[in-house]
Amino acid sequence: MRLKIVLGLGNPGPEYDASRHNVGWWVVDRLAYDWGFDSFERDGRAFLTEGDVGESRVKLVKPATYMNRSGLAMRPLKAMEDFNASEDLLVIVDDAALDVGRVRFRPEGGAGGHNGLKSISGALQSNEYARLRVGVGIKPEGEDLADWVLAEMPHTDEEVVVGLLPGLTEAVEHWLLEGTEAAMNRFNGC
Repeated sequence: MRLKIVLGLGNPGPEYDASRHNVGWWVVDRLAYDWGFDSFERDGRAFLTEGDVGESRVKLVKPATYMNRSGLAMRPLKAMEDFNASEDLLVIVDDAALDVGRVRFRPEGGAGGHNGLKSISGALQSNEYARLRVGVGIKPEGEDLADWVLAEMPHTDEEVVVGLLPGLTEAVEHWLLEGTEAAMNRFNGC
């Protein structure tokens, strides 16, 4: 049984819980709940839990570092025998260039200005890993990007994203079973 890693990006600390930047954590928290995994436990620079989903062994990861140092959580994972980021890793990330509630699977690509993705790519020395981008609303013109993503989501936007979570569990399960291309074909545009 091959190990798959699903890493949700976010910032530690209760002051960030409701921020746009923590949507990746929201998704992996929901995955752990839906799949009946144990509580997340701190292990070095990450919070981890794992279990079986169908025919896959899945490790859910939330970096315990701030967003721009998320790659530090990848170091022990990258060192695992047979780890192949292009097949075994899915990074779930907020996207301030997508409308609230839009989702996009991508098999690889650049960071698009996202410091968490920059850090992950730097740690892996590669952009070849799948990502699931979750729209948190397009940054208003003139607004500072950091201020926008670190701000608490308005209640109506939060409701939209929370409403997506059951479907995102299905989407990640599809990624586990069928891979990124199949997940893109079925879920992009939602």
